[in-house]
Amino acid sequence: MTFDFNDKIILITGGGAGIGRACAEAFAKAGGQIVIAENNEDHRAQIQEALPKATVIDCDVTKPADVEKLAKAIEDQYGRLDVLINNVGHYVHAQPFDTLTLDQIDEIINVNLRQLLNVTHAAIPLLKTAGRGASIVNITSIEAYRAIPTCTTYAACKAAITGFTKSLALELGPLGIRVNDVAPETTDTPQCPIEYMIPDENKKHIKHWIPLGRFGKPDDCANAALYLASPMAEWVTGTAINVDGGALAAAGWTRDENGTWTIMPIAQGNGMNL
Repeated sequence: MTFDFNDKIILITGGGAGIGRACAEAFAKAGGQIVIAENNEDHRAQIQEALPKATVIDCDVTKPADVEKLAKAIEDQYGRLDVLINNVGHYVHAQPFDTLTLDQIDEIINVNLRQLLNVTHAAIPLLKTAGRGASIVNITSIEAYRAIPTCTTYAACKAAITGFTKSLALELGPLGIRVNDVAPETTDTPQCPIEYMIPDENKKHIKHWIPLGRFGKPDDCANAALYLASPMAEWVTGTAINVDGGALAAAGWTRDENGTWTIMPIAQGNGMNL
C-alpha cells in the first residue's frame, strides 16, 4: 500500500524547515496540495522553490490575527482542509524555572501551546467541511512523557498537548475527524543541530545513547505523520507515536563500549551526558 493524498488540502505550520519541511515534502510527494504557514522569510523562499505548487503564506501562528487570516485564505482558496499538521514549537529560554521572568514563561507557552490551540480552533470549521477522514496531527515531543531539566514550562506545554489531543479526539470522533500526536526524541534540524550540540569527542558514543543507535531525522516524523493522516490509520485517534528510537522505553538505560546495558553515566563531556 502507498500513501495517496491526491485532492487533499494539507496545512503545515512552520513548514519551511526541519520536521515541518520534511512533512511538506512527504505529503506533496503523496499528491497533496500543500499550504505552509511560515514566518521566516528565508524558509518561505526555500520551500517555495522546492515545492513551487505549494501555497506558502507569511504567518506568525503566535499572533491570533495572523491565524485568522490564514484560515480565511484557506477557506477562500480551497473551501476546506483535510489535514492539519501542527508543527510549530521550540524550547526557547532553556534555563531553571525560577530564573525565568513571567514574560519568558508566557513566550514559551505562546510558542508551544497557545498557538497550537489557536490554529486548531481556527481550522476545525474547515476540517468539518472536509468531513469524515479529516485529521489533525500534532508534532509534540518525547518531553511530554519524561522530565527535562531547565525546560519545565516547555515540558508542561507538551504534556498539555497530550491531554488536548486525547480530549479533542473524543469531541471530533463522532464526525470522523481523528486527532493524534507524533512525539519525537532529539531530531537533527536547524533548531536542534546534532553536529553542534555534541562535541566531536562524544560523537562515537551516539550509537550507545539510543537503542536504535542514532538520533532522529526529520523524515522519521514525516513518515509517522503520513501514516496518522492516512486511511491506514482510520481507527487510530487520541494517541501518540513516539518517534524516538526506543529512548522512552530505555528510560535512562544506555550501553557501554562493550555493549553492556547500564543506568550509570559512563562519561561526561561539554555537551550531552553519556
